[in-house]
Amino acid sequence: MGDPRKQKKKYVAPKKPFDSDRFEQELQLIGSYGLRNKKELWKHKTDLSNYRRQARHLLALPVTEREKEERELVDKLTRLGMLTTEPTLDHVLDLTMENVLERRLQTVVFRKGLASSMHHARQLVTHGHIALDGARINTPRRMIAVTEESRINYSPKSALNDASHPARIAASDAATRASAARLEDADDYERPQRSDEKEPVTNEDIGSNGDVPNE
Repeated sequence: MGDPRKQKKKYVAPKKPFDSDRFEQELQLIGSYGLRNKKELWKHKTDLSNYRRQARHLLALPVTEREKEERELVDKLTRLGMLTTEPTLDHVLDLTMENVLERRLQTVVFRKGLASSMHHARQLVTHGHIALDGARINTPRRMIAVTEESRINYSPKSALNDASHPARIAASDAATRASAARLEDADDYERPQRSDEKEPVTNEDIGSNGDVPNE
């Protein structure tokens, strides 16, 4: 028969149902992290809102009264990998949706190079190809602790354990391209402009007769 108790919603819907700015932000996050729908995003937003509300409540209390609860909240978020710098309540208020979405199982699988894309990572998880300590887990939205990240791999019975599997090759190629792109971005950011390097010529620099003025 099941539990007759009414199940509560695990998310809070936006107060403004029609907001173009929010639409654009949500669609960008859904596409970047391979989420299924907006409800899945709203669940994580609700979790983040709860963390912030708890942090604001603790900051309003004296230090002696909030010490235990503050340590529990900060330790939890640090264990989940959301707080990576100074673990304080002020940094809890600075958390963003990206900090939360990066700790999803689906995201971790892709970052580890086990899948060729975010959507491929979701497919592997839901089809039972991903395991934690050898035990299959099929919930893409599960939050992964820092200590669990290194223990995530393909399921022992998965066909992807074969290195010659096409999906393994595609995932390896995608990881290589992503690594090369990050290195290229870092080089472009750090490369200073030489003193003898000329600025690019624009349409404004070209005269009416089509000649480029001399330096």
